[in-house]
This record gives sequence, C-alpha cells and structure tokens, in this order.
Amino acid sequence: MLCLSKRSVSSLLRSRSHLRGDAAAAVSCSSPFSDPDGGVKALHSRAGIAISWRNCLLEREQVSFQAFRCFSHGNGDTFPGLDRDFMARLWVSDIKKLKALEKRRKRKASLKHRNDLESCLAQSDETHYESTSQQQQQPPVSQSMSGLLKPTTSDEAKIANLLARSNLLVTRDIEWANLVLGFEQENRYAVVDVCYPQAPVGSIREQSNALARQLLRTRRPFVASITDASGNELFRVRRPFWWVTSSIYVEIDGKEIGVVHRRWHLWRRIYDLYLGNKQFAVVENPGFWNWTFTVKGADGEVLAQIDRDWRGFGFEILTDAGQYAIRFGKSDAASKSGPATVIEELEVKRPLTLSERAVALSLAISLDNDYFSRHGGWGIPFMAVGE
Repeated sequence: MLCLSKRSVSSLLRSRSHLRGDAAAAVSCSSPFSDPDGGVKALHSRAGIAISWRNCLLEREQVSFQAFRCFSHGNGDTFPGLDRDFMARLWVSDIKKLKALEKRRKRKASLKHRNDLESCLAQSDETHYESTSQQQQQPPVSQSMSGLLKPTTSDEAKIANLLARSNLLVTRDIEWANLVLGFEQENRYAVVDVCYPQAPVGSIREQSNALARQLLRTRRPFVASITDASGNELFRVRRPFWWVTSSIYVEIDGKEIGVVHRRWHLWRRIYDLYLGNKQFAVVENPGFWNWTFTVKGADGEVLAQIDRDWRGFGFEILTDAGQYAIRFGKSDAASKSGPATVIEELEVKRPLTLSERAVALSLAISLDNDYFSRHGGWGIPFMAVGE
C-alpha cells in the first residue's frame, strides 16, 4: 500500500499537464503555415528542450516518491528503515518503562507505609516498655543508720539491690493443693522491703521433683532461685536430701559462696553459718515455742535476727504460709513508712556484708523447711494432718 502526500501528487499532475501543453504547442508550430526553412527547425528544437526539461522534473518526482516509500516501509537502501517491527518494539519498550515506573511508585508507597507502621509500633512499644518499667520499678533501697552498704566484689554487686536493705519480710504463699488435697507443691515466697511494703523487691521459687515432694516431704532435695522484682535471677540456694541434719548452699553464677549447716540437738535449734570455708556466725535457739533466731558472731555479738511472725490461728493451724522478718540493723528514720514505724529496731555490732546476708536469707528458707512445714495433709480435704 502506497502512501502519497498531497504535495507530491499535485506537482506530478501539474508536470504532466505542462508536458501535454508543450507537446501541443510543438505540434501546432509544425503546421504547414509555418516558415518552411528555419521556423520549423526552431520550433522542433524548442519542443525538444521543453520535453527534456519535463522529463527531468518527472525523474525528480519519482526519486522523491521512492524516498517517501522507503521512509514508510523500510525498502530503500539509502535511508534508515522505520518499519512496523521497529514501531512495535518501541511501543513495547514504552509499555515496559511505564510498568517499571508504576512498580517503583508502588514500592516507594509500600516502603513509606511500612516505615510509618514500624515507627508507630516502635513508639507504642517504647510507651509500653516505659509503663511496664514504671510498674516494675523497685522501691528505693532502705538505708541503715550506718549508711548504704556497698558491694566489694562483682558477685556482691549483683545482689546489692536486694540485700542492701535494712529489713526484709519473706512471706510464703498459700499452697491450696496442699491444703485441700494434701498434694505437696513447690514453695514460693515474696520478699518485701519493710520500709516500702507497697511493692515486692524480690521472690523465691523452689524447683524440685513432684514425686520426691510427695514421698520425702521436708527431706526432699530442691533448688530455689532468688530473683528481683523484674524476674532476673540474682543467686540460688541448693538444699540436698538429708537424713539427720540438713544443709543449704548459696551459689552465685554457679559458684558456691556460703553454706548453712544444721547441728543436731535433741530440742535446741542450732545452725552454723559459713562464708567460704570460714564460719562467721552461729544461731542457737532454745527451741519449743521460741520463734526468734538471733545470728551471733564468734564473741556473742548480735549481727542479725530472723523472727517467725504469728499470722493468725487459721494460717498457723491449717497452712504452711509462714512469714519471716529478717533484720540486719537499724534503718534510717527518714526511710520508714507504714508498718516499718512499729518495727522494733535491732542493735548490731557490725553490719553483715552482702555475701553474709545472702547466707542469712538462705537460713530463713532452711528454717521454714525444717520446723514450719509440718502441715502436709494426706489427701484428706480441709484437714491438717502431721507427718
């Protein structure tokens, strides 16, 4: 299919009409009324010149027509080809570019949306963390009259936030399965600073075998983890199985730092407290209904005291939920509030170090298991049957 422009067609028609006019003029000039000698020759020469000139114009039009045809269909040899295949490839590349731009725009939009979502989540997490940290923030350390107890080793620095307080209250939870069904559960304790009783400063949780708890009762072996208010483990106590006398070991990061050995006596309650291989204190309780355990040094000086508090007839007769007040010395009057104002102050010869206080806390756990865990029922609901 040939595509001709209007200009080329009109010029071709004009050249043909001129050619016919020149030929007619030449024929008319060659009539018998013209000059027979020189006039006819002149006319013939003029007609030949005109015809050759028009032929030249026709050749030019044909060349331009060929060029136009080559430009349209790519059949010429002189001009570059712009055929259908080239236009199709150009159209396909344009579509690909448009699709790539659209994908890039969608990717940028999705990336922006993701960044906005992550920033919103980060802000919400930060807000939740701040609120949680505020809720789990421990009360300040209650200082003693001698000042704030500073750690001397890296192990003591780990337990300083819990044991640098002047007074601690250790309360055992009620074991409802033990109370109703006689099923011995793992012991759990809450540790509270007496000067700031609104929130616990730590907890103690036993880890032991269920079958051993039912069969061995108070002689069962167990490991107890002492944690802060956020649940971070500070140190552990390990109590092995015993026949006659019990022992409990204090470990920080798997390293044993102290031990409490119970000494056998028919009615007295005697404990020896060791830090490493050196004994630093002893407890000699007269027994029977005396629930005050005074920690004394080698010369008989008072270092600390553990009191088993009376919680009421129902608690003491039916449950093992005991409460122990551990006093390490006089607390600063400025830090007293609430129940701490009515607590009797304890005069001590010297303040215990943080490692020695960890051993004293383990003594409270050992006392609870040796003498005040006797109400394990044997499957009889709501009754307390001794072992």
